[in-house]
Amino acid sequence: MDRSTTDRPAQPPGGPPDFRAFAAARGGHLVRTAYLLTGGDSHLAEDLAQETLGRLYDRWRKASRLDNPAAYAQTVLVNAFLSYRRRRSSTERPTDRFADTGADGPDPSLRVTLLLALRQLPVQDRAVLVLRYWEDRSVEETAAALRLPPSTVRTRSSRARARLRVVLGDSLDELDRP
Repeated sequence: MDRSTTDRPAQPPGGPPDFRAFAAARGGHLVRTAYLLTGGDSHLAEDLAQETLGRLYDRWRKASRLDNPAAYAQTVLVNAFLSYRRRRSSTERPTDRFADTGADGPDPSLRVTLLLALRQLPVQDRAVLVLRYWEDRSVEETAAALRLPPSTVRTRSSRARARLRVVLGDSLDELDRP
């Protein structure tokens, strides 16, 4: 007796229609956030976004009923990034060069300087800054996404901003001038 057709309703190819719409609408945003988290590695950013969408697809029934599935997707993305950083092979070596740097923004040199500075921060500090200031999340939302107490998020945020100012030094003033 074949149970595969009796246990689950048939899914259209490519997944439920609402998941496909969600993935199409939020996919680019996930890649951009992952790009910041990875310090400018566009290939890894695409891989992390794909992994996030894959994990989300597996849990779509529950995730689609949440108040904010996009915030849940961001949390899954951050967790995928942190998991990647923990399991990264010791044969990989970080480099100070970017494989791909886009010139889509109004000031590419400012963008590259900020990405290089973010890359020099510890992984947890980078995640806190990206979620708090790039994603414009509250302290509580960031704490929930990173599974940290809100006081730790505030402390990390303050210290990470101070480190970022030290790393940037005078280079940000030079880039700000026309």
